[in-house]
Amino acid sequence: MERRGTRRRLGSSCSSSAARGSVRVSSGTRSLEGGREAKPHSRPYMASLKLSGHICGGFLVAPQWVMTAAHCPENISIVLGAHDLDVHEHSQQMMAVESYHTHPGYDDSAMIPFNDIRLLKLARPAVINKYVQAIPVPWKNNDVPTGTSCSLSGWGLIDDNRVTNKLFETNITVVSRRKCARLFPFLDEGMFCAGSNRMRDTSQGDSGGPLVCNGVVEGVVSFGMDFPPGVYTRISNYLPWIKKTMGEGKVLRKEHKSSQRLVTFA
Repeated sequence: MERRGTRRRLGSSCSSSAARGSVRVSSGTRSLEGGREAKPHSRPYMASLKLSGHICGGFLVAPQWVMTAAHCPENISIVLGAHDLDVHEHSQQMMAVESYHTHPGYDDSAMIPFNDIRLLKLARPAVINKYVQAIPVPWKNNDVPTGTSCSLSGWGLIDDNRVTNKLFETNITVVSRRKCARLFPFLDEGMFCAGSNRMRDTSQGDSGGPLVCNGVVEGVVSFGMDFPPGVYTRISNYLPWIKKTMGEGKVLRKEHKSSQRLVTFA
């Protein structure tokens, strides 16, 4: 398994059968191949979780709340509004975390990271501007349709295991639950798969980052094997917990975009 804070890969003791034969889940490393540098500040919801350096991704869902994966470390600081983490950009906002809210069903000692989702309450609200903005979450509990084109972004490894301090992005497609379950027979309602025929997927440093489909954040980068598809936490499965954690008294703001009603948390 990779170091704590990077995207999890299952140990070699866990295996499953796939169409290509017996597939063993291993602890190898994969790059975000086929990716490209994102247009600076085109993804203003992105958050970098930092210890001594970037350790996980995350994303802003409300001015004082960041969502990430539960298997990412605690005792971190957060950078919002960044493109190049090696540069002190005027757009960046450094944030402390007031409290960590891990889903109660997550077990850090388990081989499979079920309920791999965490909310971080910031010590103060972010200043919302063109560089820092929240992204909508799904408005109800629905599966993302098979074949939906989605995008990934992060500061992890890229081609040839090179480290990038600039935000990169790539496009992948949602995989059917049936196909996903052939590789991951333990798949539950809180997970779904996405990937591509090429080795386009998340790698080290991308855990906790967003999978965005049609302008809505549908998934949190969770774990995978040495080849696509990867497994993502299905955010819509956790809407009741999200609402409870962020506060029942908070007003849900409903918007219309592309004929789909979206919800963000005030």
